[in-house]
Amino acid sequence: MCYIALKPTVNIESRLKLARQLYRVIPSACGGQNQPLALRRVKKVASKMRVKAETIQNCIQNLNAMSETYRKTHGVHAAAIYDGNGALVAFAEDVGRHNAVDKVIGKCALKGENFSERLLALSGRLTTDIVLKAAMVGIPIVASIAAALDSGIEIARKANLTLVGFIRGGNMKVYNAPERIIPSNVPVQSTTNGFRPFCL
Repeated sequence: MCYIALKPTVNIESRLKLARQLYRVIPSACGGQNQPLALRRVKKVASKMRVKAETIQNCIQNLNAMSETYRKTHGVHAAAIYDGNGALVAFAEDVGRHNAVDKVIGKCALKGENFSERLLALSGRLTTDIVLKAAMVGIPIVASIAAALDSGIEIARKANLTLVGFIRGGNMKVYNAPERIIPSNVPVQSTTNGFRPFCL
């Protein structure tokens, strides 16, 4: 057993100000003190990539099919990167959704992949850090089984990144930049106007 005693003299606000100076750190949180810094670092994603809605749906279905560890434990997240035709480029699982995304981006970087022509699919929520990681390497489309947080949508808007969530049951919700999605037989609900999701 381990006992931890917190010092009441530690100034939390001053510690957080020090953290803001770490420009290479992407915090794993639902907003918070580091959010303004993250927003200042966002650059526009330059990509002419367009993907069929059905392809995005298939990518998520394939993600579920490949997640062997999840089927055994129901305790991990999965992430994958695909090309515009839905061909798998990289896949990873991890206890943390952030780590799974880091792994697939790293695999693609080692292979010299062109991120501007790639789609990121994952099982976790679309938070600030997840969307920021995609934007920083230039991935134009990020899609998930789960919801997008308000903070993730804000990053997507500043980066002109296409953000898609709730891909399940033959439906999807597009939170930003729907012009990159080619309509098909998959019902697409655009939530780019005035939609304010909450942190689960």
